[in-house]
Amino acid sequence: MPELPEVEVTRRGVAPHLEGRTVTAVTLRHTGLRWPFPADLGTTLVGHTIRSTGRRGKYLLVHFDHGTLLIHLGMSGHLRVLPPDTLPKKHDHFDMQVGDQVLRMSDPRRFGAVLWHASNEGVIDNHLLLRTLGVEPLEAQFDGQWLYKHTRGRTASIKQVLLAGDIVVGVGNIYASESLFRARINPRIAAHRIGLERYVRLAQTIREVLAEAIEQGGSTLKDFLAVNGQSGYFQQSYFVYARTGEPCRICKTPIRQIVQGQRSTFYCPNCQK
Repeated sequence: MPELPEVEVTRRGVAPHLEGRTVTAVTLRHTGLRWPFPADLGTTLVGHTIRSTGRRGKYLLVHFDHGTLLIHLGMSGHLRVLPPDTLPKKHDHFDMQVGDQVLRMSDPRRFGAVLWHASNEGVIDNHLLLRTLGVEPLEAQFDGQWLYKHTRGRTASIKQVLLAGDIVVGVGNIYASESLFRARINPRIAAHRIGLERYVRLAQTIREVLAEAIEQGGSTLKDFLAVNGQSGYFQQSYFVYARTGEPCRICKTPIRQIVQGQRSTFYCPNCQK
């Protein structure tokens, strides 16, 4: 599933093509994706100008004066900016035309989402899907103190706490494994047993890993492509993720793989204590 870096790469890719432009047409080729498309979405958007784009966790936000369009890529979705006469393919479900270009969403598995939040329903952070999300890991509020304070009662493993998304949002499976390795923290240790000094180091490594991944266009996932159709290359920098049995790049100990909360975790048993 595309994680925070892949969604941010997508946002940065579509932003220059959307911001300040007016929607001239909307085409829906299915009744919906994970949830039904909003009723009268075309009427809601056509004729209105896109003021800005944003991201909350793994949700791409397209802001208008009268509300916000929420787009989630799900497990297999991706966005492309194309000429409006480009013929749709089997899994192209949503088009939003802006001038001489169209933003097209493809989603073979249909686990993504296109939703609408009207301004009269309150601020976008109060949306049902966003209101319980933790802080953004690349914003100033997120630091070691924040992690330490909000994990005092958490007996689950630190890896599972990072994935839960209620303390910090967007640190998905790949980047949690990589961040814990760089911070030299065993992914199985209970979150409440980690001290402030180690959390300061972990917060910094999370920031570094996510920033590097964004800079490198994200990771090449099975179904992820950037807006320009290119793959990311952060996977070339993996220390542990998907490297089961391979030697640790630091100490040469074979990388181990375990399952935590139905998700694979990769770590070095020597470097991570």
